[in-house]
Amino acid sequence: MRTIYEISAKSVELVSIRHIRAQIEWLDKPERLICIKGSRGVGKTTLLLQYAKTRLQNENYVYVSLDNLYFTGNRLFDFADDFSKNGGKYLLVDEVHHYPSWSVEIKNIYDSLPDLKIVYTGSSLLHLTKGRADLSRRSVIHTLPGLSLREYIKFSSDIEFPVYSLEDIVHNHIEISKTIWTKIKPVKKYNEYIEKGYFPFFLEGEEFYSDKVLEVINQVLESDLPYIAKISYSNIYKLKQLIYVISESAPFKPNIEKLSERIGISKNTLKDYLHYMNDALLINLLHKRGKGISRLTKPEKIYFHHPNLMMAIPGSSADIGSLRETFFYNQVSYNHQINYADKGDFVVDNHYVFEIGGKNKGIGQISGIDNSYLVLDNIETGNRNEIPLWLFGFLY
Repeated sequence: MRTIYEISAKSVELVSIRHIRAQIEWLDKPERLICIKGSRGVGKTTLLLQYAKTRLQNENYVYVSLDNLYFTGNRLFDFADDFSKNGGKYLLVDEVHHYPSWSVEIKNIYDSLPDLKIVYTGSSLLHLTKGRADLSRRSVIHTLPGLSLREYIKFSSDIEFPVYSLEDIVHNHIEISKTIWTKIKPVKKYNEYIEKGYFPFFLEGEEFYSDKVLEVINQVLESDLPYIAKISYSNIYKLKQLIYVISESAPFKPNIEKLSERIGISKNTLKDYLHYMNDALLINLLHKRGKGISRLTKPEKIYFHHPNLMMAIPGSSADIGSLRETFFYNQVSYNHQINYADKGDFVVDNHYVFEIGGKNKGIGQISGIDNSYLVLDNIETGNRNEIPLWLFGFLY
């Protein structure tokens, strides 16, 4: 057990606090049980360690990762009980999805040790785990996204801009754009970001960034999905096939029957896999408005979750039009409902219609549609209903 405390102390001491995301404020809330989930590589562990280093300096805390071999032979509850009896106040638990009985034991810790505050992290797939404990009434759950374009600019250039609401951008984009393009070259930053800016590990150097993104994809397909979603290891190759097929022509308009034949799995299994990969934040499924979204609902289009994922896969279609739409979908969907549009590309919050394109794109496809806007690449400022694409990277 002493080794666990040594690892905790060293991990916290060594974490950099030069770049701290605003989401650290989630952990300052008074709730006793807080969950941070998200994709691999988005910085969940770093956020946890930075919280300890900057907020808990004079508090009795411990950081534990449940992928440590210690917890293959020792119960988390027993560790927490001993920690609490010795004056522990903050239990920071990382990678809970590696521990089979995590939900039951965290529930028991919460109920039995009222002096402890528990913050835990895990995969974005956590809700697929059929744990016997119901944590939904006890735990506050946050999903940590990758960096927005705004955050990338802050971390890469040390220039911080405010978050803007979708309404601000739609109605005041000319004024907002001016406050930004007078300080930086936003088109240049956008082009950097869609290649190497979503995952915070870009700060470690860009030389091997694409390799690390591929490793994220492989870890999700080879480790997280088989373990959490109970997909047999024999079907990992099928998952990789599916990712590659999508990469060949994303945004992908799926023909479920043909796709299932090509991959060699049933149609229902294919739909399950698509939803699992959506939950794992590898892809985004775009549906029509008014359709109930379930595993049996066929999406209208399939996008990669972020342009960085597209660009890392050898042979990906990653053309400029696909990258534009993927960027818009990713940045907007974090805080807004986004659906397929019969005219235009996207309907947002059942109210706004957006058509995405290059700077010479015409209004023809959305002419006469109320609350419709052109979102244009490679422009610094817009005009009336023409909005710069990069500006949608300032929504969080």
